[in-house]
Amino acid sequence: MKEGRGAPRPEKTCAACGRPFAWRRKWARDWASVRFCSSACREGRYSRARGLARERDGR
Repeated sequence: MKEGRGAPRPEKTCAACGRPFAWRRKWARDWASVRFCSSACREGRYSRARGLARERDGR
């Protein structure tokens, strides 16, 4: 288990989906410019799928 090891990692909220995501080592150099939690959100695939689902459901 990784519970209780080290300091808590910083979190941000994804600009596309609104879900929180935590700091990752590969983002260490440019954490200030990271805005999206995944490549799907960065490319707009998530927001498009969400928009289509809302139209289909009549929301």
